[in-house]
Amino acid sequence: MSTVYLVVPCYNEEAVLPQTVSCLVDKLNRLIAAGKAEKSSRILLVDDGSTDRTWELIAGYHAENPLVSGLKLAHNQGHQNALLAGLMAARERADCAVSMDADLQDDVEALDQFLDQFAGGCDIVYGVRNKRETDSLFKRSTAQGFYKFMHLLGVDIVYNHADYRLMSRRALDALSQYKEVNLFLRGIVPTIGFQTGCVYYDRRERAAGESKYPLRKMISFAVEGITSFSVRPLQIISNFGILISIASVLGLLYALISYLAGFAVQGWTAIVCSIWLLGGIQLFCIGIVGAYIGKIYNEVKARPRYIVEALLERREQDGLAAGSK
Repeated sequence: MSTVYLVVPCYNEEAVLPQTVSCLVDKLNRLIAAGKAEKSSRILLVDDGSTDRTWELIAGYHAENPLVSGLKLAHNQGHQNALLAGLMAARERADCAVSMDADLQDDVEALDQFLDQFAGGCDIVYGVRNKRETDSLFKRSTAQGFYKFMHLLGVDIVYNHADYRLMSRRALDALSQYKEVNLFLRGIVPTIGFQTGCVYYDRRERAAGESKYPLRKMISFAVEGITSFSVRPLQIISNFGILISIASVLGLLYALISYLAGFAVQGWTAIVCSIWLLGGIQLFCIGIVGAYIGKIYNEVKARPRYIVEALLERREQDGLAAGSK
């Protein structure tokens, strides 16, 4: 049997947390009873600087149940950093860690298959969605387009996989060696290597509360993934610039030949439109270059990705709750 940590990032999850904890405690107890997890296994709830009662609830559940642990970040650092903080805390205590969202959209019953593949020798097991029927048409089409676009750019990413995955301690040790500030774990984890497997499941509707990923954050997350793992957009800009230059030279030759042949070059509208078009293209390209420069700026500063304010865990030898700051 293995010590299993269920790592759950939480940001303003007051509405769904009671149901989440109840469901995960029940599942973890069943895994322990079935001999698939040690009694030292835990549910690690990571509070990502929530502004509601999330941390208060986590502290209460920890006091009531030895299976529930809590980790509080000093400031909101985003889902990926909160997830990494939980995984690094679990790395010191568990044989494997399973990351999942707090909204219960990830099927907890699939945990048996995760642990079976881990017992079979897999260091990383990806949770992959069978279908996206619970998503709106817009979200489904944009999400699938994102995965296809990432593959087109040469990024090694698991199709229809979010952050529902199991990682062994060896894989977590390898993950700890990645020092970049701009985190995109869906792209980082496949680069680790080791033996991997997949578990296919049906994603459910959110149990309660509201999604913490509106359109603005989804776009930002997509840009983060693209610019973190591919320089192909910069190559596209260079190639596009060459094509524009060739087209400009051909246009100049056409204008010169027309002038020498005595034909008037008509249409100031076309000239103005072309100037605006090229200006827009230039600004767009500068924006892409700026995104990469911004990422370099963040990496050079080398600020900490997260700061832990408090950790709540149980001492097994005496069964008492221990809090550290």
